[in-house]
Formats: sequence, structure tokens, C-alpha cells
Amino acid sequence: MTTAPPALADRSSLLAAFDAGKTAALARAVSMVENQRDGFEQLLSALHSRVGRARRIGVTGPPGAGKSTLTTQLISTYRAAGLKVGVIAVDPTSPFTGGALLGDRVRMESVALDPGVYIRSLATRGSLGGISSATRSVADVLDAFGFDRILMETVGVGQSELEIARAADTTVVVLVPESGDSIQALKAGLMEIADIFVVNKADRPGAERVRNDIELMLGMRHGHAMDAAGHHGVDLKAVANPGKAARQAAREEQSERWTPPVVLTTAHKGEGIADLAGFLDRHHHYLEDGGELRERRRRRLREQVMDVADYRLRRRLWSDEQVKAFVDSVIPRIERGEVSPYGIADELLIKGAPAIARTSS
Repeated sequence: MTTAPPALADRSSLLAAFDAGKTAALARAVSMVENQRDGFEQLLSALHSRVGRARRIGVTGPPGAGKSTLTTQLISTYRAAGLKVGVIAVDPTSPFTGGALLGDRVRMESVALDPGVYIRSLATRGSLGGISSATRSVADVLDAFGFDRILMETVGVGQSELEIARAADTTVVVLVPESGDSIQALKAGLMEIADIFVVNKADRPGAERVRNDIELMLGMRHGHAMDAAGHHGVDLKAVANPGKAARQAAREEQSERWTPPVVLTTAHKGEGIADLAGFLDRHHHYLEDGGELRERRRRRLREQVMDVADYRLRRRLWSDEQVKAFVDSVIPRIERGEVSPYGIADELLIKGAPAIARTSS
């Protein structure tokens, strides 16, 4: 007896199990999307109308900052509030298996068995942005499954790690007292992406100094001292100290402009987690009330359309035998200097137009 190909009937049974809330179906759907197996685009299309309800929170920072412990504490806080939590832990790729190298589920074992929590480790697979190209699509799957919060944890901080902000509604940057990251923050562009700063391991010496350094940079960047000087009844000490002005601005719940707060936490003791959860809620309401949440999600959709188009263009173009034969045929002419790669690329797009325009089966 031959087995039927995993086509429409198989996808329908997967969707039925997915709709029934079967964790096994969720895991299968995530694997299908992550590995871009046959039918993954049709699956994502079927789930698209259910996407957009979950809050997506990005957590990034250098290795050793305690991101996994912090994430575990946030999970516990959300579960105590009756919320379902999905976690995408993006780790460096193993050079041997191609899988996630660190395996955050081991470090989150205290919550991993909770039926209201789903944790998935994804490999970066060479992505320079600190997240794999599949991360946003996997987040869509978790969103469609009905999770209330999706926490996306990624390793590393630097110019190449800023992509997490494009995938999240709110981005949390986790730093530690002794690493000097407060100084590196400006170089890495973290002032641009961080909606909330966390100085974790705050029971170690130097935590307040790092907090003050970050707030000073925030105050200078946002011009809070100058803004404050124009208001009656303002704290003159805050005017003279941009850092203090930034701290005050971050605490103002009705402010027209969001100033990233700097939260001190000691995650392994659970200290500061309630403050962090409160600021996460405040930031979401700020985005929602001002229309920025809709704009962020629209940008994400626009980028998703571009990513899908780019993926399909490459797949169709480079799988076409005539296109490959044409490229092979012109290599000698390029070698002899008769034509340039740029001119050939233009010609290639013309010759490859039928391949690009064909509909996927």
C-alpha cells in the first residue's frame, strides 16, 4: 500500500489538529515553517487571518546577560496572570547539525513542562541579523495558535543584531554591570532599537553606574533637559542632569513621547520582574493609543511581502534550467572582458522573466 503524498489531505488534517489545540500539531507546523518544507507557504496562508492578536516582545543582549533567566521569570509572571506564552529562542547554529547550539529549553526547564507554555529553539542559520529568516513566520504560527505573549530571545548585540526590533512590537535590551555595555550601546545603535533597557544582575557592583550612564545618554539624545527647562515647576536638578530628566520622563505615564526606562533586575531572585512587566504593558498601551503599534505591524507586513517575493524570485530564477544554461554560456565572455556582470544581470532578468512570472505549483 502506497502512502499518499503530503498534499491537501495531509495539510487539512494538520490544520484540524492545530485548530483542536494539539501541541504536536503546533510543533509539526513550526518545523514545517522553519525548514521550509513543501506546503509551508500554503499553511501560513491558511493561518494568516488569525495572526495579529499576540503581543510580540523581543529580548536581546550579550551572551551571559541572563536573558534566559529573565525570560523564564517573565513567563512565570504572565502565566500567573493566566496568559499563554510562546517562546522563540534563537541561538547560534551548530556547525555539525545545523540546529540551535545552546538549547534554551534546558535553561528554561522550570517552565518548559507547563501546558500553557511552548518553547522552541531556532538556529540563526547564518543570518547576520541575530534572528533566522523563519523567526517571524514561526511567530505567526504561535500567534495563530492562540498565545497571548510571544517572547523572542536572540543572542548578541551589535550592528548586525538590530533585526530583532523589526520582528517585535517591543524590544528589550538586556545589559549587565561589568561588561561596559552602557558605553557600547551608542556604538551598537541600541539607542535606536531599545524600547526598554534592563540592567540584569543588579546585585553586582556597578549596576547603578550603568543605569545612570544609559539614562544620561538617553537624556542627551532626547534633549530632555532642554524640554524640561521650558516648563514651570520643573525640578531644576533634573534640568541640570539629563539622566535624571530621562528617568523622570520614563516614569510619566501620560507622556506624548516614549522614553525608554532603565529597569534594574536580579532575574535569578525574581527581583525587578514586576517592574519590567509593568513597563512592557505601558509600552504596548503607548503604541496602541498613538497608532504606532499599527505602523510597526504594517512595516512588518511590508517586509514580509518583500521577503516572500525575494524568496520566490530566487527559487524560480535559479531553478530554471534555461536560466542556468544562459549564465554558464556567458561566463567565458565575462572572463574575456567583452561584457560585465552588470550588463549580463540586466539581460538575465529579461530572459528569466517567464521563469519569474510562473505560478508556484
